[in-house]
Amino acid sequence: MNPLFVTTPHRRYNPLKREWVLVSPQRTQRPWQGQMETTPAPVALQYDPACYLCPGNARAGGETTPQYDSTFVFTNDYAALKPDVPAGSMDEGGQGLLVAESESGVCRVICFSPRHDLTLAKMEVAEIRKVVDVWDEQTTELGAREDIRYVQVFENRGAMMGASNPHPHGQVWATKQIPNEIVAELGAQKAYYETHGRALLDAYRELEVAQGERVFAQNDSFVALVPFWAVWPFEVMVLPVRPVTSIAWMTEMERDDLAAILKAVTATYDRVFETPFPYSMGLHPAPFDGEEHPEWVFHLHFYPPLLRSATVRKFMVGYELLGSPQRDITPESAAGTLRDAAGRAGVSVRPLA
Repeated sequence: MNPLFVTTPHRRYNPLKREWVLVSPQRTQRPWQGQMETTPAPVALQYDPACYLCPGNARAGGETTPQYDSTFVFTNDYAALKPDVPAGSMDEGGQGLLVAESESGVCRVICFSPRHDLTLAKMEVAEIRKVVDVWDEQTTELGAREDIRYVQVFENRGAMMGASNPHPHGQVWATKQIPNEIVAELGAQKAYYETHGRALLDAYRELEVAQGERVFAQNDSFVALVPFWAVWPFEVMVLPVRPVTSIAWMTEMERDDLAAILKAVTATYDRVFETPFPYSMGLHPAPFDGEEHPEWVFHLHFYPPLLRSATVRKFMVGYELLGSPQRDITPESAAGTLRDAAGRAGVSVRPLA
């Protein structure tokens, strides 16, 4: 790493979105007098009679959650999307300024475990593997529908990231149109593939492993790293060693390794500040638009908000809302912190064979 970019302000290019990130490492020395968050208490109950995601309990929409013993999927009682929306569009004035169109889709909830007190970090790898298989089943089923072009699986962990219930669960939103983030990533990966003849994220993963500065956990099938262009302090990307477009194309061993790397990342997070680590995590498979996507590599994003401690978070405000994203601690420093935490969590940081 060029020493100039260790201590002085600079910009880093994000080729996956074709935008710039401002890095200001000198700001780590400033005194902090901002908002302090409360530290969440660990969930102690294996079964909570007041939790609508626990087996046998009533949900707000009137349904009863069955006595499931592994994973459980149901249609969101308060879905942001509906499958039966009438088709319609408008362009008032005909100037492309007041434009709207109807959007249909499906929203489901995926309970990872019947146990209320677990998280991905605390679940066994074999249990997480069942979640991986459910992600694949849901993505494959919904992606096969003619009215669906993208399937976004995600998890919001912790109240700080908007999770309304601590029970281990995630969501899947399947949409008629391809969402903004995917449009940006698709365009960038297509352009790179056309120019270089190989997938952007495969080339990027190869370069990161060779340098090793930002990698903090890996196994035979996956690499977990802090992206060179990361915006969030401890942002993480998970990339496959063998480029595939979705879980559906993974071998049994790769699915096992995906479950293992998910546990590695989340267990590492919990050791950074010795507290349950909040984050938003999402899977990015290729779109279901009827096209081949040799340029696309399946990957996962983790976006956690914590900055300096369990009670100090990063806010996206001011220049970041009006100009461009900005971070203080460098991705290399964050990766070093994660490697230390991974060691305390017993996570493998060995190089690939």
